[in-house]
Amino acid sequence: MIPLLVRTLNSLSKFALAVTIGAGLVSGEAAAQQATPTPGSAKAIFGAVTLPTQGPPKSIGFYAKGCLSGAVALPTDGPTWQAMRLSRNRRWGRPEMIALLERLSRDAAKYDGWPGILVGDISQPRGGPMFNGHASHQIGLDADVWLTPMPARTLTTAERESLPFTTMLDKNKFLTVDDKVWTASRARLLMRAASYPEVERIFVNPAIKKKMCETWTGDRTNLGKLRPEYGHDSHFHIRIRCPAGSIGCKPQPAVAAGDGCGKPLAWWFTPEPWAKPKPGAKPPAKPREVMVSDLPKACQTVLDEPPVTSAAVATFGAKAAAGTAATSTMPVSSAGTGSTPPGDIPQQ
Repeated sequence: MIPLLVRTLNSLSKFALAVTIGAGLVSGEAAAQQATPTPGSAKAIFGAVTLPTQGPPKSIGFYAKGCLSGAVALPTDGPTWQAMRLSRNRRWGRPEMIALLERLSRDAAKYDGWPGILVGDISQPRGGPMFNGHASHQIGLDADVWLTPMPARTLTTAERESLPFTTMLDKNKFLTVDDKVWTASRARLLMRAASYPEVERIFVNPAIKKKMCETWTGDRTNLGKLRPEYGHDSHFHIRIRCPAGSIGCKPQPAVAAGDGCGKPLAWWFTPEPWAKPKPGAKPPAKPREVMVSDLPKACQTVLDEPPVTSAAVATFGAKAAAGTAATSTMPVSSAGTGSTPPGDIPQQ
């Protein structure tokens, strides 16, 4: 398994891909650009909604094609977490997702030497497609956690907007974790997140997955939940399963058995995922922008439902709603682009 990766990587080095491709893989989050959605598109409509609906939580549709009602918000601050990029108004999710983030933050601080988590995007108030940066995060069951530890003080609003992402990759090598940045506590944080039964997948950069395959010496039962994916060099993406009794939530196929350190991972270290279009090749047609009518029919009803009275009312946890986030929206970081990896449905 790992020897296969080593042989493949050595082969790539002969073709001098290490630097030419490696430079383009670092900090995909920082390369995100503002994308203006077409007026009337699902992105424009869902992105403009500032508050969730009343009533019980419902995840409608698939992670990358759906919406959310009855969402609750992660409090902006907790003993072991802080929410980032508040102006995006994307700290909403199902109660199960928010509870898991709070639990992860507590467990990682107590057991793993991680002082607290910085939480990025979860979902919009009513889910749905985001302005840019994600194909998923639409039904309140996905969340991004930074690989930067929470500082020992409360960040200001301005700092939450401007704090730079820290890549785990070596900028001068192809798909290689920078050992000057990577720490054992980050590995423990990832495996802590993977240990929860409701977590189905955790998307990480292929180099991080390779590093975990090579170095993790603890229980490897949940290592297969770590799925290699473009970008994800400075954060990891947690995805939980459709909660029991969640009618209308479309599940994703289960992760294949095993630690995921063999052939599927080796694919990422071949030229195929990073190949540029052949000279003269016809560029792919630009996909039509998603409209509300393309989503499950119930999503129009979700848009029409009355909102809660305030964000504070829908804030989860120990009523820590004093610092309710602003309700404006902003673009979010993007993952890389390229071929679809075998044996998975990343839908970042």
